[in-house]
Amino acid sequence: MTLAPETTDLKVELQLNGDWFAVCELARLLPGRGVAALLPDGRQAALFRDRAGNLYAVDNRDPFGGAAVLSRGLTGSVQGRPFVASPLLKQRFDLETGQCLDDESVRIATYEVRAA
Repeated sequence: MTLAPETTDLKVELQLNGDWFAVCELARLLPGRGVAALLPDGRQAALFRDRAGNLYAVDNRDPFGGAAVLSRGLTGSVQGRPFVASPLLKQRFDLETGQCLDDESVRIATYEVRAA
């Protein structure tokens, strides 16, 4: 989802079990920096906003190291695919699909995300 930079007072919402769940204020998402959000079922999501205003939400747990740290990872893009690199072992995960770019057998959960 792409947002105009002048949008204010919006909440970032994730779709969970068919319903939208507010996780934080849009203003808390700075381009290039992640934010972790605790979900109702105890899982964590890592939320990101890129410089173009696109929003992404993925599982915060690094499947290689087991720690909930992806929200602290570095963001970038390779061949037009936005990714977050884990701060642990540096594996990169596609922010749109959850696919690990360094190990095709690994994928993390992604969430539908919007600002409302």
